[in-house]
Amino acid sequence: MRWNTLLTDRDAGAATLFDDDVRTRTFDTPEFAGLTFHEVRARSIINKVPGPARVPFGWTVNPYRGCSHACVYCFARRTHTYLDLDSGHDFDSQVVVKVNAPELLRRELARPGWQGEPIAMGTNVDPYQRAEGRYRLMPPIIRALTDAANPFSILTKGSLVLRDLDLLRAAAEVTPVSVSQSIGFVDAELWRAVEPGTPSPRARLRVCRALADAGVGGSVLMAPILPYLTDSDEQLDTTVAALAAAGARTVTPLVLHLRPGAREWYFAWLRRCRPHLVEPYEELYAAGAYAPKAFQREITERVARLVRRHGIRAESAREARRAGATRGLATSGGRRSEAPPRPGTPAAAPAEQLRLV
Repeated sequence: MRWNTLLTDRDAGAATLFDDDVRTRTFDTPEFAGLTFHEVRARSIINKVPGPARVPFGWTVNPYRGCSHACVYCFARRTHTYLDLDSGHDFDSQVVVKVNAPELLRRELARPGWQGEPIAMGTNVDPYQRAEGRYRLMPPIIRALTDAANPFSILTKGSLVLRDLDLLRAAAEVTPVSVSQSIGFVDAELWRAVEPGTPSPRARLRVCRALADAGVGGSVLMAPILPYLTDSDEQLDTTVAALAAAGARTVTPLVLHLRPGAREWYFAWLRRCRPHLVEPYEELYAAGAYAPKAFQREITERVARLVRRHGIRAESAREARRAGATRGLATSGGRRSEAPPRPGTPAAAPAEQLRLV
């Protein structure tokens, strides 16, 4: 693998390098079986999001690279190819750990040129994946942000975030803090197939309730919504009802997008497990990484109707940007059958939908 010539977050526009000293470790404990950790010392940790970007934040912190959550659709998979690792199994099992992330963050926050802009975490890979149970990078990261009174947001599928609930509450007393859960569906069978390394959706719903009760959460990224797998009327209603029962205050639906790296791995999964959907997916994503706007708008409208029915707030893109959170918008109406149809026919341009990059 190549380290000393590697950009730390090339997709995020960073132009700094890892130090040459790399320590590779494995652990025999069951929770880390099959995982290899590459401990590196990053030379920069606050990454500027390149413009123009379709996200409501300008700066990110990513203490890990690669993710044991092993979501078959993860858009960050291609970043592993910069390490001469593959975007499939290696992304799931070879995790880069930036062991100096907390001290580096504290130093960068103290620089005279830093303006205290909001920082987003969980926008590339999950900071509360299994590695965090071993390396515990997030508590000192949260303390550094708290001491600097620097606004931040976290997006996670991890239940380990509850370990840091007291730290998050303390941070929220001095600066804006937003912790969002990613829950795209609540189908347990499908969860085991496409998100095998994550806590179950039901566990994430419990986390959502705890964060909402603590006053640092309550927003849910309902993502990804998987075409022809989780977008039937019944499935969407079941998911939104579960989010409402878990205390969700805002819900942002996002339809699956398939960037290079993720696209190949996801299609390989389709061919193995859902071969009848390969052709519909090829047609739906024929134009690139994103489903047609009409298709996205239809899903967004249907979810928004359910959100209103269940008493959850649907937040606009403008409001989401002002809040600096990783959220999008929902509007009203629409219907789709579970059987794979052809891509949606042309219609009026949809309201803007925020996408993670």
